[in-house]
Amino acid sequence: MGTEKKKVVIIGGGITGLSTAYFLQEKMKENGLAIDCTLIESDSRFGGKVVTERVDGFVIEGGPDSFITQKPWALDLCKRLGLTDRLIQTNPVEKSIYILSKGQLCSIPEGFNLMVPGRVMPFLFSPLVSLSGKARMGLDLLIPRKETATDESIASFVRRRLGQAAVEQFAEPILAGIYAGDAEKLSMMATFPQFAQMEREHGSLVWGMWMRRWDAAKKPPRKSEWSLFVSLRDGLAGLIEAIRSRLDQVTLLSGRKVIGVRPMEGRFEVSLDGERLLADAVVMTTKTHTAADWIEGWDAPLAKRLRENEYVSTATVSLGFRKADVPHPLNGFGFVIPRREKRKIMAATWTSTKFPGRAPEGHVLIRSFLGGAHQEEVVGLDDASLVSIVREELRSILKIKAEPVVARHFCWIKANPQYHVGHLDWVEGVEKEAAKHRGLYLIGAAYRGVGLPDCIHQGMETAEKIVRSVSSIK
Repeated sequence: MGTEKKKVVIIGGGITGLSTAYFLQEKMKENGLAIDCTLIESDSRFGGKVVTERVDGFVIEGGPDSFITQKPWALDLCKRLGLTDRLIQTNPVEKSIYILSKGQLCSIPEGFNLMVPGRVMPFLFSPLVSLSGKARMGLDLLIPRKETATDESIASFVRRRLGQAAVEQFAEPILAGIYAGDAEKLSMMATFPQFAQMEREHGSLVWGMWMRRWDAAKKPPRKSEWSLFVSLRDGLAGLIEAIRSRLDQVTLLSGRKVIGVRPMEGRFEVSLDGERLLADAVVMTTKTHTAADWIEGWDAPLAKRLRENEYVSTATVSLGFRKADVPHPLNGFGFVIPRREKRKIMAATWTSTKFPGRAPEGHVLIRSFLGGAHQEEVVGLDDASLVSIVREELRSILKIKAEPVVARHFCWIKANPQYHVGHLDWVEGVEKEAAKHRGLYLIGAAYRGVGLPDCIHQGMETAEKIVRSVSSIK
């Protein structure tokens, strides 16, 4: 590599930036490389949307409360960091999810996979869908598969296969709800490609689900070591703290704002408030519009493409109550709300049921979600109004009249990227444009997955690319 250390600047200290720095440091140690790495975060703390508050025995998450184990990268990182003994699993008994229907909470039928019935009898006896709606969903068995593999919206796909009732009752609150987005705009291929694949392979979602169950029944039962979702005993901020504590060969700058980035003689100049850094590689893990501002002056087409991505605002409000003051048994993970119910919250998680140790003895913790593509304006309300809205909704739905013993809220302004129809083509276009600038990397939740495992995976892959690229610079 020569005598001079190669320099890498990572902009954005959320989980993507931290993961990139961590895996880059690991690669440096494994390969005996000398790389000067700097991680810059504009906020006073690292972690981005991963934030945990521990208040009077309550463990309150402001952003994600868990990560999925089917995608291995977050779980693998926890193991590498020595966090295995701090991992906690979801409640194995009280694991129902409810949908609010005509003001009443109804459990999702047993065997349901997000929107596809896997078992006949629980579906037929469910009050969530009318008889005509069930008949229309059953027609999925007869409707021909789509001939072309073109992208379409979640709503278009579900409407075509299962009917409008399935769109309103399942696709909008569950599938689109995960992205706080609009089912009429969200890309099926970018968000839930497994269902599009099921249609291609089996010609029917219902038949495809039955075939998968049949195939699974023929195989010896294999007990998974972990539940589908896991978290950390002291909250997910523990993951951020663990990564930070390992970055002994990375310069960490918090509370520092990047003013500009520009190419300069085969390298990049990163301008901070009162300081300039030269880098052989720059990793931008920020929102796409922020990256566009830095890139505008030297690649207008790439900046324009980055600005095409849209974001929505959301808020979470966590309320702790004395268990004796909550009439509902909270016997499940929580509930989602279809738009036609005309409520002011999108969903709620019964946090203290979902994970152990989230509330002190004799108390419960409930986290509600507001905003999103259809009610974004509510996020701009003042703190008291947000708490008041949630209390009013919980009073109506769960009959909770008591004052909460703790209340915490978090607002995420334009922080949720939207994977609209054509998203995968958009990502490929961004990556193709960015590849024209050696040493420039654009990654994060806006590109190839919004969950923690996806962001960690992007950081890991980017670290490998940087090592290959920087090692070849003479």
